[in-house]
Amino acid sequence: MNNLPAAVLWDLDGTLLDSEKLWDIPLYELAEQLGGTLAPEIRHAMVGTNVPTTMSLLFGAVGIEPTEAQVADAIAYIDGRMVELFATKAVFRPGAEDALRAVRATGVPTALVTSTGRALAEIALDTVGREFFDVTVCGDEVDGLNKPLPEPYLKAARLLGVDPARCVAIEDSPTGVAAGVAAGCVVLVVPCDVPVAEGERRVFRESLVGVGADVLRDMFLSFRR
Repeated sequence: MNNLPAAVLWDLDGTLLDSEKLWDIPLYELAEQLGGTLAPEIRHAMVGTNVPTTMSLLFGAVGIEPTEAQVADAIAYIDGRMVELFATKAVFRPGAEDALRAVRATGVPTALVTSTGRALAEIALDTVGREFFDVTVCGDEVDGLNKPLPEPYLKAARLLGVDPARCVAIEDSPTGVAAGVAAGCVVLVVPCDVPVAEGERRVFRESLVGVGADVLRDMFLSFRR
């Protein structure tokens, strides 16, 4: 298909939506309610991870060995706040909406691959637009094999019927980039709140502004020469 990738696999938080700042709100609130504080480096370590990892880091930061009930209450609080925030304050990252439209216009299959659970992802999709994705893979649909493990991207490739080594993943965080690379994808890295190190199978851009068929073709071919 004109040397385009077999599929484009999009991350959500921090890549398409400027939503990591929204996650900050309930996480910092909850740490304070638990009698502690959430250091910036711990918050950064949460970026791109799944719910169990985030809970472990949060309770560790405030020095509490939580019960199952405390963890359940914490998840319910965060989910409740994020439902409100996704519905009212979610905005696109620079260039993201135009990039979605440009990639969709190529006819290349696409997937949303997010660590966010299905319930919240469905609310985010009201902003992003379901029409841009052929399949969606959420953080509670990979049997605990979340980013930085490759399974989320491997599952998306399986659902689309494509070779992950012929896919481009678009990510913002070290955790997500690690997952895409481990799956064999070429990764377009657009850092948001956390720096991402140089490394194999990754191309860096400052934003998604201008991303379309030409950018995808050029970056994909650069790994095929």
